[in-house]
Amino acid sequence: MSTQPATITAEGAGPVLEIVTFRLLDGTDEAAFLTAAAGTEALLRERGSLVRRALVRDADGLWTDVVEWTSIEAAMAAAEAVMSHPDFAPFGAMIDPGTVTMRHAPIRWRMD
Repeated sequence: MSTQPATITAEGAGPVLEIVTFRLLDGTDEAAFLTAAAGTEALLRERGSLVRRALVRDADGLWTDVVEWTSIEAAMAAAEAVMSHPDFAPFGAMIDPGTVTMRHAPIRWRMD
């Protein structure tokens, strides 16, 4: 457990969360999807601006991909670069495109 005090970040001055929600295409195997997600790790890390990432699924099958980037500029550049990269294709091919929502939100307060 961290003993660091919580921090407040000025708007636009720090990291952002990229929050993507989606559903998988019907018939997609979850284990295969998670393997494809793991296949994006090197691509995302080589950007140099990735802080952390978590991929979660709720009881209704809605997935949320939460990626923390060092800045909004880094998040936008990464989103543009990875969408057309062949290493991202297996992951993206399993997602139902009609269900995707993406938003970016600056982190204003953090407690680790």
